[in-house]
Amino acid sequence: MSTNSFYPNLFQPLDLGFTQLKNRVIMGSMHTGLEEEKGGFDKLTEFYRQRAKGGVGLIITGGISPNFRGRLSPFASQLSFSWQRKKYNKLVTAVEDYDCKICLQLLHAGRYAYHPFSVSANAIQSPITPFKPKALSERQIVKTISQFAKSALLAKQAGFHGVEIMGSEGYLINQFLSELTNKRTDKWGGSREGRCRFAVELVRAVRKQVGQDFIIIFRISLLDLVTQGQTWQDIEYLAGQLQKAGVTIFNSGIGWHEARVPTIVTSVPKAAFVFATEKLKQVSSVPVVATNRINMPDVAESILQKQQADLICMARPFLADPAWVNKAEQGKAQQINTCIACNQACLDHVFQGKRASCLVNPFACYETELTIQATNKPKKLAVIGGGPAGMAFSLYAAQKGHRVTLYEASHELGGQFNYAKQIPGKGEFNHTLRYFKEMLKAHSVEIKLNETFTLGTEIANSFKEEGSIEKNVSGKNEINEQTLYDEYIVATGIKPRVPNIEGINHPCVVSYVDVLRDHVKVGSHVAIIGAGGIGFDVAEYLLEEPVDKTSDGTLQHHWYKQWGVDTELMAPGGLIAAEKPLVKRKITLLQRKPGKLGKNLGKTSGWVHRKTLQQYDVTMLSGVEYKKIDDQGLHYVVDQQVCRLEVDTIVVCAGQESERGLYEKMLKKGCVVHLLGGAFEAGELDAKKAIRQAADLATKI
Repeated sequence: MSTNSFYPNLFQPLDLGFTQLKNRVIMGSMHTGLEEEKGGFDKLTEFYRQRAKGGVGLIITGGISPNFRGRLSPFASQLSFSWQRKKYNKLVTAVEDYDCKICLQLLHAGRYAYHPFSVSANAIQSPITPFKPKALSERQIVKTISQFAKSALLAKQAGFHGVEIMGSEGYLINQFLSELTNKRTDKWGGSREGRCRFAVELVRAVRKQVGQDFIIIFRISLLDLVTQGQTWQDIEYLAGQLQKAGVTIFNSGIGWHEARVPTIVTSVPKAAFVFATEKLKQVSSVPVVATNRINMPDVAESILQKQQADLICMARPFLADPAWVNKAEQGKAQQINTCIACNQACLDHVFQGKRASCLVNPFACYETELTIQATNKPKKLAVIGGGPAGMAFSLYAAQKGHRVTLYEASHELGGQFNYAKQIPGKGEFNHTLRYFKEMLKAHSVEIKLNETFTLGTEIANSFKEEGSIEKNVSGKNEINEQTLYDEYIVATGIKPRVPNIEGINHPCVVSYVDVLRDHVKVGSHVAIIGAGGIGFDVAEYLLEEPVDKTSDGTLQHHWYKQWGVDTELMAPGGLIAAEKPLVKRKITLLQRKPGKLGKNLGKTSGWVHRKTLQQYDVTMLSGVEYKKIDDQGLHYVVDQQVCRLEVDTIVVCAGQESERGLYEKMLKKGCVVHLLGGAFEAGELDAKKAIRQAADLATKI
């Protein structure tokens, strides 16, 4: 019985008969990219060790193929031969000192493979990969099943406590289950029973090989979110057959990778798909796992308390904070570094062939290379600027033992995050601000708000001796100091760039800062100059009404209707016609560059932003030459045509310029000074780069 007074259900052990999980928290499968790096398994071992030490009850590895054709890419990981067991055993030894179980995920990519040797139920190419798969023959199907079983046995021999069989997200097993991709007329297709046969026979073969005292998790697709996806009757039948075949636990799979419904990005409501898990739990005799957009203990505890699931699976939250479980158990949820579901450093990296990490935790997957070690020479450091870079550096430097003072000219920390958190679906940024504020306090960082840091030698010494402070003309405190600190870190951020357009000072022109910080009145017909991330954010901010929200500010029923999610699970694939949202403003989004707008947005989230604006009938123009702004509107040329937009408001989102004035002055004065974040490089605002840069500097200073 759990004795935890904070989250009693979350820390209730789970008895599986032949073994026990110490709590109800699973770290879900994540491909980190370390699996393919030279020496990567040693780094991966430390990655898993820290999460096991952090208190998680069960870890599921990244997807490992049972054969060559099932690899996600030509050099992706595979477990098919006895000599490979030693390498995989490293991952087991990483967790064994922490009463943590570990399961190896078996994943066959099917038609999602990025190589020309891909196979599937039929020779139907996926819309997200360049290669058309070959249809598996019946003989090849039987061989593939035996290869899954052999890999499971090798995993057991390597010391794993179980395997997770990836039967969702549109990979090979899921391709057999859906009429969209399974057009076979033999015993492996045609009917419901035929389409389910591959999955059922596969689980039966695995159970026969590994025996009874071994965990078999089956990740079952509860919502395909594609046309001709599985019906609920298909899923219920499959679940019944898999239980008979020997499944120990059902994990929830939501959405194929090609689905045009977002399932994991920031704008998806918390625990948005738990309704499907709850429905499976009602007919399952084995434990079921809730997943997707669960990132804080109160949400997880509520799901368990309502008996919507037996376990909670989270993946990216353990990139953000390896000690998530321990902090929850100790009642320190406010100190959890919360996943904001941005995907920028994790999934976007993986899909680009890079190593995964985390925007809010740059140490993720760099545990052996980027470390915070106590210094034996503490320094007095001044950090000027309380945006993401300044907050991150201040925390990491304080963790090393340096004495840090953080200066922020405004009334609150956060910088550009204070703008981002106002965008519909980006309320999660509040979690990052909360985390840094809590941790800066816990590590005794002195924070000076409403303080404009300036450098003046004329009173530096008197300030040092007497602590004198001058008032500037605005009434704010102006600190003048040069010799008080050993080193200075300038993280003063950026200022919006003003484009050289005739009439740019017209009263109808405002900047994105005016809109998001000062909340100036914006008319019903709007032109947005600049279609980078900020341009898209401002468009969404001006379009979406704050309707039907949960207590933490995420959209609920409105979101399901907007994206066509069938919460009653009556439609095949859980997909119904989306309802067009109410359009309250006519917006035109423009950019100078030719080509698709939002091209440089995140690989796994950019399409969501583009589709959202399409739902609101936003006009998108590229290759625009701006001519002038006057009382008649915005004059421009596109495709050699002279055009004019009659608009009430023009919002400028045309990039940023670094605030480097203070840095240049300090260099001339001979100070030891460093540049961070937007002050170092403006470009498109990039918190991922800024926080990583802060970590790099903090580890060296």
